Amino acid sequence: MIKIKSPAEIECMRKSGEILRDCLLFLGERVKAGVSTKRLDEFAYDYIIRHGAKPSFLGYGGFPGTICASVDEVVVHGFPSDKRLEEGQIFSLDCGLVFKGWQADAARTFPVGEISEEKQRLVDTTRESFFEAVKQFKVGKRLGDISNAVQTYCESRGYGVVRSMVGHGIGREMHEDPQVPNFGKAGHGPRLEVGMVLAIEPMINMGTWQTVENGWSCVTADRKPSAHYENTVALTENGAEILTL
Repeated sequence: MIKIKSPAEIECMRKSGEILRDCLLFLGERVKAGVSTKRLDEFAYDYIIRHGAKPSFLGYGGFPGTICASVDEVVVHGFPSDKRLEEGQIFSLDCGLVFKGWQADAARTFPVGEISEEKQRLVDTTRESFFEAVKQFKVGKRLGDISNAVQTYCESRGYGVVRSMVGHGIGREMHEDPQVPNFGKAGHGPRLEVGMVLAIEPMINMGTWQTVENGWSCVTADRKPSAHYENTVALTENGAEILTL
């Protein structure tokens, strides 16, 4: 069942979103060659706790980190580790927190130093596809319009759209109904209405859309790079509002 949030509840989620937005900005300044993803995880934990929130991912289903730390061909759910980032990689950082009972979830893909034009185009297209999706987050539209917007934008540029992982509703729980795929038919699915809050998160591959599971991690089947861009978005009387940007 899709849980509709009141204006007062969305106001609570704004604060959660602001903390996460600023956390990601803080972390992004520290992404560079030579830093370990475990160190970035420590930065994230300290930042979230210092701002009166709690990490959502830490301990979730046994997950060991505050952030998902996914490098190059890892789509999502990479474990933070002592391995250091290297020049030319792309680093997808997914983070969630809960503040006063309300969740926020967002992800960014950062370049590690100078990256190839090919990787930069992938990162840019993934981010752009998110905003194409948000254009469809309107009263009277359907969930499939959001999904189709991502798929159409990315596939027209030659990229693979991940099927095995999807976005989701969000509120007091990190994962709520509905699922929000990045692929699908326009005009299908639940009708969108004021009070819906979604975590919209394109996960886009340079090569095939197919993925394989490697423990917790989801990895591209052809081992080509993948990018991830996510925000928590509320549908209000004034339209779609990105709470984590």
